[in-house]
Amino acid sequence: MAGFNKVVHSYDEALAGLSDDMTIMVGGFGLCGIPEGLINHMVKLGVKGLTAISNNAGVDDFGLGLLLKQHQISTMIASYVGENATFEQQMLSGELNVILTPQGTLAEKIRAGGAGIPAFFTATGYGTPIADGKETREIKGRHYVLEESLTADFALVRAWKADTMGNLVFRKTAANFNPMMATAGKITVVEAEEIVEPGDLDPNHIHTPGIYVDRVIKASFEKRIEQRTVKAAK
Repeated sequence: MAGFNKVVHSYDEALAGLSDDMTIMVGGFGLCGIPEGLINHMVKLGVKGLTAISNNAGVDDFGLGLLLKQHQISTMIASYVGENATFEQQMLSGELNVILTPQGTLAEKIRAGGAGIPAFFTATGYGTPIADGKETREIKGRHYVLEESLTADFALVRAWKADTMGNLVFRKTAANFNPMMATAGKITVVEAEEIVEPGDLDPNHIHTPGIYVDRVIKASFEKRIEQRTVKAAK
């Protein structure tokens, strides 16, 4: 990379420095907005012992499900995992350590990590197994649970548009966990549908400033539909 140009031209460059036993954040909600190419290349690299932070774990043959299938993830921090039979099997067998986290709490733990906030109190989960072993406190008559924030060695993000300086625009549902994860990685790698020159993006429409981004790679996406619902033919 030269100067402020953060564009790389191969997945080996994009994931340089990724190694066993690291913590990764992976953007996406279901299969929407996931960095497909980066996930596929992690499978090829064969890195293992990973702690993966993601809203969900993909499906058996796509997204993070590919890493699970190759037994490359040892710990999964997620809020919803109901579409992945491999995940279920590994969780029930004890092969996979799972930390289930309420979705809003997961989002805030990531956002707080990117903002440099080490922990925060939330009412979500109080009085449930979610609160087991955690500090609780009563504030103004309501009970709260202390949740520690999350950061990662690598944040893998999918964007609609990026400029060569790493400024990002997300589109519709793909603006889910991606913007907050982009701020919480020691190294943030962005897989973009389109890369433009500086100045081509309206500053008012930029969701993530380039200061958070380390590498950008142009990719094409399969954009698979997780669950297809169609109207029966008459």
